[in-house]
Amino acid sequence: MNATVSTRETSVKVWSPYVRLFHWSLVLCVAVAWLSSGEIMKVHELAGYCAGVLIASRLIAGLAGSGYTRFRQFGRGPRTVSSYLVDVAHGDERRYLGHNPAGGAMVLALLACLAGIALTGWMQTTDAWWGVGWVEDMHKILGNGILVLVGLHVCGVLLASLRHHENLVRAMVTGRKRAPSPEDVT
Repeated sequence: MNATVSTRETSVKVWSPYVRLFHWSLVLCVAVAWLSSGEIMKVHELAGYCAGVLIASRLIAGLAGSGYTRFRQFGRGPRTVSSYLVDVAHGDERRYLGHNPAGGAMVLALLACLAGIALTGWMQTTDAWWGVGWVEDMHKILGNGILVLVGLHVCGVLLASLRHHENLVRAMVTGRKRAPSPEDVT
């Protein structure tokens, strides 16, 4: 039997092409914006505007999309997220086919932080807000905050990949994850 056929038979499509393109495009925008910050402002601004457009498209997809794209599918309350994190600490968290509760909370936190960065960045290009101290400060605070969130996101992906024996980075490239077992949450 062909290895590709075998993998396809034991995996299921989870992440749509839109979600994957959005994810990696946003990664690129954040990296370019961070690397060009204070150096090449036109590139920095362009990366910020691109990130803003991506975030707007993700908000629309999260509300009107289908399947694992929808916020309703992975947005869970603080009690559920806290309970899941306790399970993680004890090493007995369940595997989720889509985002687990902590991952879903992280998606929302990343989107909110990036929306704030894009908004305060844009505000600094307007006559009304250019040079306003709190806008500049908030842009810098959120810019540093996104680095913390990205670090936590990467650590969470690595931990879940190890715990559940699946490569979540590959899943975000191919769109496919291991088929669920009866104890997994779909």
